[in-house]
Amino acid sequence: MDSDVAVRFVQSIVDHDRAGMLALLGPDVDFRGMTPGRTWEASSPEEVVGVFLDHWFEDSDHVDAVTRLERGDDVVDLRHLSYRCEVTNDRGSHTVEQQAYYRTSDGRLSYLRVMCSGFRPRTAGAAG
Repeated sequence: MDSDVAVRFVQSIVDHDRAGMLALLGPDVDFRGMTPGRTWEASSPEEVVGVFLDHWFEDSDHVDAVTRLERGDDVVDLRHLSYRCEVTNDRGSHTVEQQAYYRTSDGRLSYLRVMCSGFRPRTAGAAG
């Protein structure tokens, strides 16, 4: 399976598209994630969507742009996708980067590991 599923998953995050995310996750998805202050686990599509859209990218977080979307080299049986977003919310402007390692089964994400940079505040003169 190529990276199309993962790219569509990122687009569904950007669009806050719960139904789209659910359609891209296998029924027994194995998810682990890490943010600066917490680790996350989920084993159902609904739980994974809840992590991404109820905690990581809430309704008040507007993704202004995806400034990087790069497919990395496979790590044996794992695929790699890196993506960086510019996000605006009531706390200001932020850059968020995530590194995802995944496998697919039957055209859906069955295994997903994501490390998140957290929301890094963008300030005048800061590199982004």
